[in-house]
Amino acid sequence: MTETANSFLTLPDTLVAQRALALVRSTESTPTAHHSIRSALFARLYADHQGARPGHDYDPDLLFLACVLHDIGLTEAGDRDQRFEVDGADLAAEFLTAEGLSAAAVDAVWEAIALHTSPGIAERRNTLCALVRTGIGMDFGIATECVDDATGSAVHAAYPRLNMATTLIDEITCQARRRPEKAPLHSLTADFLRERSTPPHTTSLEALTANGRWGD
Repeated sequence: MTETANSFLTLPDTLVAQRALALVRSTESTPTAHHSIRSALFARLYADHQGARPGHDYDPDLLFLACVLHDIGLTEAGDRDQRFEVDGADLAAEFLTAEGLSAAAVDAVWEAIALHTSPGIAERRNTLCALVRTGIGMDFGIATECVDDATGSAVHAAYPRLNMATTLIDEITCQARRRPEKAPLHSLTADFLRERSTPPHTTSLEALTANGRWGD
């Protein structure tokens, strides 16, 4: 692994970042936790590629927190009565408020998490929302042209994929089958339930990921 790859894999060492990582690793499945961390790495790489300036165009600490916590709604504590994105945004906001972040910072992370499955909206809100959604999409193999092969290999060696897409959709649909209110009409979760109930019982996102650059 090159020095550049080693540097790229360095995660924030602030106390709140460490606690967010500990929360994710202790409550999420390993495939989902790895996906969350890879999304943060990809988002930062994409920001650099776009020339977005940390501390000016976006807050790098909030970018990391929003990416790492974006699927916290799939945990036991996050399994409430709203869409998993919104439940996750609420739980992340509670956690970050308890950690002492300002109301403005908490709201920025809440918005980025709540909108991360909303194409055409997240990208129009602000740089943070756009970077979070893009970083997450990159982990499904979307818009990865700015990632060279060596960096991609380094990321996946550190955080293996472990059938990530299938695991995520299993978790999302399992919640929604127990609580139908989590899959309102036209939501992403409702689409997943429909695809999983129809032969070949594989969602389009799973197929896209499996056939994409990184695989599942």
